[in-house]
Amino acid sequence: MKELLIDNINLNEQTFIIAELSANHGHEIEIAKKTMLAAKEAGADAVKLQTYTPDTITIKSDKEYFKVQQGTIWDGVTLYDLYSEAYLPWEWHQELFDYANELGLICFSSPFDKTAVDLLEDLNTPAYKIASFEITDIPLIEYVASKGKPVIISTGIATLGEIDEAVQACKKMNNEQIILLKCTSAYPAEIEDANLNTIPNLKDTFNVEVGLSDHTLGTTVPIVSIALGAKVIEKHFILDKSIGGPDASFSLSKSEFREMVKAIREAEQSLGKVDYELTDKKRNNRTFSRSLFVVKDVKAGEKFTEENVRSIRPGYGLAPKYSKEIYNSFAAENVQRGTPLEWKHIK
Repeated sequence: MKELLIDNINLNEQTFIIAELSANHGHEIEIAKKTMLAAKEAGADAVKLQTYTPDTITIKSDKEYFKVQQGTIWDGVTLYDLYSEAYLPWEWHQELFDYANELGLICFSSPFDKTAVDLLEDLNTPAYKIASFEITDIPLIEYVASKGKPVIISTGIATLGEIDEAVQACKKMNNEQIILLKCTSAYPAEIEDANLNTIPNLKDTFNVEVGLSDHTLGTTVPIVSIALGAKVIEKHFILDKSIGGPDASFSLSKSEFREMVKAIREAEQSLGKVDYELTDKKRNNRTFSRSLFVVKDVKAGEKFTEENVRSIRPGYGLAPKYSKEIYNSFAAENVQRGTPLEWKHIK
C-alpha cells in the first residue's frame, strides 16, 4: 500500500487525530476559534468542519418525510430546523482556515453538495470527508475525488456493496487516496455496537487505509481501534458542553480529548514493530531464566540425576532442554552444590 499523506502527516507513521467541530460553535465565530485552539492544545492534528446550509442539504417542509423520527436525540425536529441550528456559516470558512493555519492545525471539511466542494477548493483544503449519510451520493463522491485530494469516507449506514461503490467512484476519478472509517451512525452510539473487528476487514477487503469515526461516550473505543489498525480517529470536540447544540451530548471536552490523544500515542508506541531481537536489556534479563544447577555435591565419576541436578533460577547453567541428556551421564570432576552445570562437568 502506498504512503498516504494529509498535509505533512504520513498515516503510515502516526495516527491522524481529528477534532470534529460540527455544530459545536454556538453560532459565534469566536467560540469556533477558541474551540480550534483548545483542540490544538489537546493534541489534535486536525479540525474538521461541515460545509452546508439548510438549503443545500434539504428543503424547508413540515411533511413527515422531513421530520427526524428514528429514535435519536433530535426526534420531532424537522431536518431544516436541525440544520439551521447546526450549520457553520460559509462566510466563516476563510477566517477559520486562516486561523487553523496560524495554529499549525490542519483544517478541512465535509462538503454536502458541489457548491460546498467549490468553496473548499477555493480555500485549498488538504482533504475531504464524506459523511456517512452521503456515502450513497456517488456523483458527489466522484466530484470530490476529482479534486485529487485524500478522501475520507465514513461507512456508518452503508452496506458492503455501497462501500464498494464509493471506493470505485474514487478510483473512477483516478483517485486512490481513500480512507474508510468504521462508524456507527447513532448519536450517541453504544459501545457494544462498535464492532471494531470490522476495521481490519475493511482494510483487507478494499486495500485502503482505515480508521474510526466514533460517536460513543468516552474514549475506550478509539483507543482499542488503534490496535486493530485504525490510522485515522475522528471524535466530536466541544469547548464547553454548556454551549449546547445538537452534538454536545456525545462530544469530548478538552481534558477528555487530551487524555484520548495521550492514550492513542501510547498505544502507537506499544504496538511498535515485529521484533524478536535480543537487546542488551533482554540479554541481561535472561539471567532470571531457568537453567541446570547442581543442587547436591557431586563427586567425580558420580551419576547426574534428578536428585542432584535441577532446573532452577538463575540462568547461568545449561538450558533445561539438555536435562534428559545430562541425567544418567557422569561427572568429570567434583562439582559443589550451587554450581551452574556446564559441559566441562560431564564425561
